[in-house]
Amino acid sequence: PLLAPDVVVKLALKMQDPAIGAAMGQLAASNRHETWLTRLIDMEYWLACNEERAAQARFGAVMCCCGPCAMYRRTALTMLLDQYETQMFRGKRSDFGEDRHLTILMLKAGFRTEYVPTAIAATVVPNKLRPYLRQQLRWARSTFRDTLLAMNLLPGLDRFLTLDVIGQNLGPLLLALSVLTGLAQFALTGTVPWWT
Repeated sequence: PLLAPDVVVKLALKMQDPAIGAAMGQLAASNRHETWLTRLIDMEYWLACNEERAAQARFGAVMCCCGPCAMYRRTALTMLLDQYETQMFRGKRSDFGEDRHLTILMLKAGFRTEYVPTAIAATVVPNKLRPYLRQQLRWARSTFRDTLLAMNLLPGLDRFLTLDVIGQNLGPLLLALSVLTGLAQFALTGTVPWWT
């Protein structure tokens, strides 16, 4: 990632509050002008940071402090290190979604997580569809796994955040179900499933 010269200072200023366990800055695609896909990903990052993360930060619970531009409280990290290093998924050691997993651990430990829009970093994003889809699949697995980890957090979160977490998980499942049933209707009846 490419960090703006003042990123560390801006994140550190936010971390002066001892109740904050992690803070993240705004992400952009450093290669946004390469292809139509990189431009779309850059737009996706802008929306994810300046809409979703900014809204979550209003409640002190950013649900994923993204790796390329995140800062964590050292004392909190040492307290959570064992849980973080031994993360498991379906009986196997897990090595994906580290940033989301660590963010959820911070929230479970009672720390707030914040977003700093003026702390800007750029990262190289996939410029071809296949690597992008692999990345999205990895991130989706992380979202589903860590939502299970965060289930006991939901009652203590604001209703907006609960709805946001549920939507992040149900939305892709409903989309996949719609596509599959639409394809089945087309295959079985030869009609276009406009309802999907």
